[in-house]
Amino acid sequence: MNEKIQAKEGPMDLLEGYKLKYASVLALIKDQGVVLSNLHVENGKLFLKGAAPNEDVKNAVWNEIKTVNEGWQAEVSCDLSVDTSLPQPVRTYTVVAGDSLWKIASKFYGNGAQFPKIIAGNPNKLKDEKSVIHPGDVLVIPD
Repeated sequence: MNEKIQAKEGPMDLLEGYKLKYASVLALIKDQGVVLSNLHVENGKLFLKGAAPNEDVKNAVWNEIKTVNEGWQAEVSCDLSVDTSLPQPVRTYTVVAGDSLWKIASKFYGNGAQFPKIIAGNPNKLKDEKSVIHPGDVLVIPD
């Protein structure tokens, strides 16, 4: 999707076009707790300014911008800082039929034997390796 968005009627149309094109970036920003102080069109480019809760989130936003458009420099200006006082994002997973703690740990950590991390991250839901999980349960997946 390398075509440059053209304004047909004005800056609001251009902004809406950019918001559609970069919807996955804006969704990531929302999901990861990035606080935007500015989101507008400036000099024909989408201008984003804000703060990410950590460097990994900041890098993930940049990677998503580059995924949407390899030629992003022509249409995006992004100024993100890191503010560690912001709430850190929490990764969750919704259990589906057939899941086990071992399978979930394999998916997120590449090693099923890491399932105790999931137990430790969910003290109100899981007590030990014999805890039963059900489809629809939402589990915190610690880093």
